[in-house]
Amino acid sequence: MKATKTIISTLRDAPNDAVISSHQLMMRSGMIRKLGNGLYAYMPLGYRSLMKVQQIIREELDNAGLLEIKPTVIQPGELWKESGRWDKMAGEMLTAQNRQGQDMVVSPTAEEAFTFLVREGLSSYKQLPFTLYQINTKYRDEIRPRYGVMRGREFIMMDAYSFDKDQADLDASYDNVAAAYRRIFKRMGLTTISVKADTGAMGGSGSEEFMVESEVGDDTLLLCPNCSYAANVEKAACKTEVPLNSEGKPQVKTDKAIEEVATPNVFSIEDMEKFFNEKSTTFLKALIYKVYNCGIDLSGNEFYKNAEKVTEGGVSYYPETFFCVLIRGDLDVNETKLAAELKASGAELASDEDVLKYSGAPHGFVGPVGIKIPVLADLSTVDMHDCIAGAGKEGFHIKHVEPGRDFTPFMTADVRTCKEGDACPDCGGKFYMKKGNELGHIFKLGTKYTKSMNVTYLGESGKPVTPLMGCYGIGVDRTLASIIEGHHDDKGICWPMSVAPYQVAIVPIQYKDTMKEVADKLYADLTAAGIEVLLDDRNERPGVKFADSELLGFPVRIVVGDKNLPNVEVKIRTAEAPEMVPSTEAAEKVAKIVKDELAKLNA
Repeated sequence: MKATKTIISTLRDAPNDAVISSHQLMMRSGMIRKLGNGLYAYMPLGYRSLMKVQQIIREELDNAGLLEIKPTVIQPGELWKESGRWDKMAGEMLTAQNRQGQDMVVSPTAEEAFTFLVREGLSSYKQLPFTLYQINTKYRDEIRPRYGVMRGREFIMMDAYSFDKDQADLDASYDNVAAAYRRIFKRMGLTTISVKADTGAMGGSGSEEFMVESEVGDDTLLLCPNCSYAANVEKAACKTEVPLNSEGKPQVKTDKAIEEVATPNVFSIEDMEKFFNEKSTTFLKALIYKVYNCGIDLSGNEFYKNAEKVTEGGVSYYPETFFCVLIRGDLDVNETKLAAELKASGAELASDEDVLKYSGAPHGFVGPVGIKIPVLADLSTVDMHDCIAGAGKEGFHIKHVEPGRDFTPFMTADVRTCKEGDACPDCGGKFYMKKGNELGHIFKLGTKYTKSMNVTYLGESGKPVTPLMGCYGIGVDRTLASIIEGHHDDKGICWPMSVAPYQVAIVPIQYKDTMKEVADKLYADLTAAGIEVLLDDRNERPGVKFADSELLGFPVRIVVGDKNLPNVEVKIRTAEAPEMVPSTEAAEKVAKIVKDELAKLNA
């Protein structure tokens, strides 16, 4: 391609709203242009790199035996009502009605669509297993779109769904896609960290995220230096310590009766430490949470035994419930883990009015003894003894509280926020923390969608069987941005060879006379060798051409100038200095550089 036949429109400065390197460089290089908040269009050079990312994904998934299809971007709302997610994901979905009044959804994800399409043709166990995928446009109504294409409202995603006869098949499908992911990211020059993760609104289990380290990452990762344990903080578990008393010794049971203590103006854990002269590890912290669409059975709790459930898509849940969440005083509740344990779409701290209504006391004096709503106790409280807690009455706390004697939790679960320095659950090593961006996410969904949407096939016994599903996604735009985040310097992008818009830039000092002849010959020879070349034939100053080639990040640059002929200057983008090469040998040498680098990435 000649530069005068494409669009090169670079900027000296990035827009004010571009705060991360990939956003700044994609805007400055003219790869993307902004249409609206969270909406970006790819220009010719940016689109070439985007398509290369897609092609690598497509090649590796095809090699792994996955089958590509092309569903529609617009989906009938009935499918989402059938699965039970119409209300649960309402805040993220862009919906509309067609002229017949039918609810429609601009696809934020595609579990429902794929499940429906498979249901229409699946009849026998002999058809399973298989995995379908698409590379398609999605839309999610992000509250705060930011970082350019890293977190936009409209984006391109690869999502795949496996349909399996049994757990063994699902495990094999999952491992097959995970291996393909590792090849995909390696070919793009990305080093990923595989971490355990929360499944969120997608549901299921066996969740794993593929992360890249990033200073501006949306995710916090906890990693063990001694073993392979790695998890998103939303999912991370850690060893539960032996609860200690204020003398630093293990807590022991007490036979003392509960003692009520007047504690005016004592609200926080810090206030309690000062008032009681005790460490926070001796306190039971009780928090009231409002929970949305709780899917566990609450009929065993007196407060909710007659509560009405909503059934949608074969899934029953309580639209709104309240829980008293109990945790050791020095720890914090992880709301993502809490929602997951309650099979809920979300959980948040209750309002002051609701705290008073459901606990009988304002915030700071809430306690587990005598409370009517269900108590969910974190694992950190299991071995606590002789504790201090809120009295459930304004201005009072209680001493000598014994879990199991003075109250019985409705359920016990790990809802603790783990942090740097906590102990690894596998080996006991101390966690360290990194920031990361998620590129890919894989789940074992089980029967979450096939059951709610009534998908069955005839098994070997001749009886109807519900297939298992896996779900696998890669954010294509986010992957492209992450490549730039990991491959740039103060001059611009440093593309890996596999995803560069062009692998080589030929820059004649002036596109005329002998310089033109040599540049054209190099262009022809490299193109014939299968190398993607941009010939900068623009009538611009050499400095402009050099700056643009570095900003655009072409992996190899060949400079053709009168002063150096019959030699030309070959410069690898990440090398400190160029090399002088006879013009008659340059095409062969540069072609070898390109092919060797591609072979290394593809190995």
